[in-house]
Amino acid sequence: MKLSEFKFDLPTGLVALYPAENRDESRLMVIHRKTGEIEHKSFKDVVDYFDEGDVLVNNNTKVFPARLYGNKEKTGAKIEVFLLRELNQEMHLWDVLVDPARKIRVGNKLYFGEGDLVAEVIDNTTSRGRTIRFLYDGTDEEFYKTIDSLGETPLPKYIKRETEPEDRDRFQTIYAQHKGAVAAPTAGLHFTPQLLKRLEIKSVDMASITLHIGLGTFRPVDVEDLTKHKMDSENFWVEEPTVEIVNKALDNKKRVCAIGTTSMRALESSVSANGRLKPKEGWTDKFIFPPYDYKICNAMITNFHMPESTLLMMACAFGGYELIMEAYQTAIKEKYRFLTYGDAMLIV
Repeated sequence: MKLSEFKFDLPTGLVALYPAENRDESRLMVIHRKTGEIEHKSFKDVVDYFDEGDVLVNNNTKVFPARLYGNKEKTGAKIEVFLLRELNQEMHLWDVLVDPARKIRVGNKLYFGEGDLVAEVIDNTTSRGRTIRFLYDGTDEEFYKTIDSLGETPLPKYIKRETEPEDRDRFQTIYAQHKGAVAAPTAGLHFTPQLLKRLEIKSVDMASITLHIGLGTFRPVDVEDLTKHKMDSENFWVEEPTVEIVNKALDNKKRVCAIGTTSMRALESSVSANGRLKPKEGWTDKFIFPPYDYKICNAMITNFHMPESTLLMMACAFGGYELIMEAYQTAIKEKYRFLTYGDAMLIV
């Protein structure tokens, strides 16, 4: 398929700037692949679509406050440093993006807070990318606490407002566990403790994978021929308890539902030769677009995504191109809220 086939006009007024007041009261569009039926529900109604022995697979990655604002030595110029990934824990080496990039050269020192943290630029990686080393003498625990206190919640740039204290909590799933993501697994933002309890009462199993989401999730596709697009690699792992739960559900012909595109990518990156889930740890750059034969899941929860995004392509590959693109037009007409803090879609 071609990039232009995933184009649609998204009215800016439908981009959600704030989450729903209550997580599970976002709207939910339910799409039935076999019949083409589209239903309009509240997210808390998601429980009605699962029964005993079904499995929901979440991504338990935890977002860290990856956006730092500092000053350049001598000139005092204000610099934004976006932490992408830690390259070496012992040396506090990080892969980062800087803005404005033209002002940041190898050898520059950057100061954060009241000099609480100092970093030295040691390499150029891309036009905006740099490798920096934090000059820090304390323990690892103290270092991460400092990052936590100085950093800002890394809301995507399309949320055109200042970050607020409430974002620390709302840009994190309630089951977040392993720190390492610079963006939230947004489909999971709709779950509440009460909703998880209702699923548990119905004997619906919850299993976890971990995939640390990088900024590549927002990187636009810039080639018309989708076979030529390369995804950024993201670190993930799928452990034995999840493998057992998922494979048991598959053997019993139950529903296995990925909560979000990141859970889906991790699962599809861990398929055994006989079409079952296997334990795996490593990096994935798997790019899923139509046509694609999903091996593990037969249901998917996802948000409403940007035109021409890899996330939209994944949803189309799962729900069928024509049906999902029709659903998106319906969502625009019905004024569903789009992107990170927006509404959700369940494809069954």
